[in-house]
Amino acid sequence: MKVNPYLNFDGNAEEAFLFYKSVFGGEFISHMKMSDAPDTDKLSENEKNRTMHISLHIGGDTVLMASDILPSVGHKLNPGNNSYISLHPKSKEEADRLFNGLSEGGEIEMPMADQFWGDYFGCFTDKFGVMWMVNFNLDF
Repeated sequence: MKVNPYLNFDGNAEEAFLFYKSVFGGEFISHMKMSDAPDTDKLSENEKNRTMHISLHIGGDTVLMASDILPSVGHKLNPGNNSYISLHPKSKEEADRLFNGLSEGGEIEMPMADQFWGDYFGCFTDKFGVMWMVNFNLDF
């Protein structure tokens, strides 16, 4: 089984994923707008331009995916602290690169540092409200 994180945004999924692409590199696997779907003629121009689905390969078998909500059909985004995306890079240098890149403009909860449990770890909320953990462990 493969598990991929799926995020929701309120109109800025494309902006967020352009930012993530600048950190992780690569190309989008897919990027569809709401206007690409059938029967969207009743949506406002703003909602037609929202992201229906976007995906970016971020390493190994992991694909980061997202979409924007549609307020006109009752969707409501409720950002919270109930989930993190946990990254496990293969080197301390890669851990620092990911942490520094993704946390830019965000709020650092715990800076990258050697931890009492033996890992090099840090966590933060990025500028889009998504919570991330970066954890380097030689044995993982």
